[in-house]
Amino acid sequence: MWLFEGKIVEEVPADTFGFVYLIECTKNGKAYIGRKYFTKAGYKVVKGKRKKLRKESDWETYMGSSKDLLADVELYGVDCFKRTILRFCQTRGETNYWEAVEIINHKAIIDPKYYNQWLSIKITRKSVQHLSLSG
Repeated sequence: MWLFEGKIVEEVPADTFGFVYLIECTKNGKAYIGRKYFTKAGYKVVKGKRKKLRKESDWETYMGSSKDLLADVELYGVDCFKRTILRFCQTRGETNYWEAVEIINHKAIIDPKYYNQWLSIKITRKSVQHLSLSG
């Protein structure tokens, strides 16, 4: 289950593309910051032609992409992890931007309390032009 502002998230809020999250292990105190999109790319054959489409992702059961985090999920079990949504985002670019901001603000790459090992990002001004400077 995902929590947002202390409440369980049961459905995708309108006009959102993805979210930035924090996963915390209650056994060892380590955490992971990441992002997840609500949909993923897919294809469908229509009249013999392949068409692109978006289909729902596995966001409800997603446990992150870090190999170290997933190893601890296997070791301790899913119930030993708290999953919190930090921010809902309207676009892919906004989701990527806020993930980077959270990782940098928490110093998650250099702090050994985090599973995060790297940050790779490509963001254009156009993809986040709807954001305000006040954040």
